[in-house]
Amino acid sequence: MRISRPLLTAMTLLFVLLGTAACAADDRNVSPATGTSGATSAATPAPDRTSTASAGKLAFTGTTLDGKPFSAATLAGKPVLLWFWAPWCPTCHAEAPDVLSVQQVYAGRIGILGVAGLDDLNNMQPFVDRTMTAAITHLGDPDGAIWRRFEVTQQSTYVLLDAQGNVTFTGVIGGDELRDKVAALIG
Repeated sequence: MRISRPLLTAMTLLFVLLGTAACAADDRNVSPATGTSGATSAATPAPDRTSTASAGKLAFTGTTLDGKPFSAATLAGKPVLLWFWAPWCPTCHAEAPDVLSVQQVYAGRIGILGVAGLDDLNNMQPFVDRTMTAAITHLGDPDGAIWRRFEVTQQSTYVLLDAQGNVTFTGVIGGDELRDKVAALIG
């Protein structure tokens, strides 16, 4: 019996989500990809010290692939493109030039954040190196916390947020469609 790629992707995501849910009862952050403990969860809500209402869905923190803490609230006040990718995904690899193009055309007018998941952290930096996307900030999300925050169910998904932090688009798009949606969002 041959399983279609969309069904295999859905089954893999379901396995990851079920594994994460089973680990949620434990006080440790355990990666479903490796079964090992990690640092604090990538989607820990940011403290409400300033106006997080303007940050909307951007009130989360994470860790960059090089181990530095990152607060998504730093992106508040301008449109944001979140790129959810997996290091083994050929579609994600093919999308890298489109994401870089958006970054170059709209530099300073849009925040771009890559969110890597569905694999071990050790496999994420090589993807960035191969795709030459190191100029974009990438967070490691092996436990899927940020993916769940944005209800992302498959890799190569984009989430666009307006300057107020409201989600305006979630889906799989590419090339010209991505550039058109970003252009419309920026105005």
